[in-house]
Amino acid sequence: MKSQIILSDYRLFFEKGISYEQYVALMIEEVESKAEGKYAHYVPMNLQRTKRVGKTFLLQNEVAETLNLLSHNVNWLVISETWCGDASQIMPVMQGIAAASNGKVDLKIVYRDENPDLIAAHLTNGGEAIPKLIQLDENYHLIATWGPRPIEAQALVKELKSNPLTADSYAEKLHKWYADDKTAATQRELAQLLKA
Repeated sequence: MKSQIILSDYRLFFEKGISYEQYVALMIEEVESKAEGKYAHYVPMNLQRTKRVGKTFLLQNEVAETLNLLSHNVNWLVISETWCGDASQIMPVMQGIAAASNGKVDLKIVYRDENPDLIAAHLTNGGEAIPKLIQLDENYHLIATWGPRPIEAQALVKELKSNPLTADSYAEKLHKWYADDKTAATQRELAQLLKA
């Protein structure tokens, strides 16, 4: 049964969310302290990816135009985890767009595993896939959602996972796709989301 999240809940989730800078600082802390956990071994590589994407991020003209035409402020509440490979490729893009918005896009991040009700209300094909972006208006009304990855990447993962020969190595091919795409699909789809 799908969990129901009401307006006041979105506001509370947003208010307890952390900034992108805090998210990256906590990722660095996890790596330096050699944190343990089921997926902790993914965090060092994800930190490298996050830093690389952040350094090389270039705002596309379509996104810049969309931000310039945005007549209202939006709140981006993102459900993520530092061990998530897709998040390492996508979170810096979301941050880049928010930073370029001149305050029109406010980005806050909450951890999936600490917020089971929130992720339960925003499943992808029945799964708790992340990152999941929940776009809220100024009054924390739900406008739209996006994630866990661009449509083209989602199709690639579905195809690779359905083939026994590529199911175990899908992540490598997915990260190559992200590298080749250079954030273009993510930016394009997030621009469309902002137009919602």
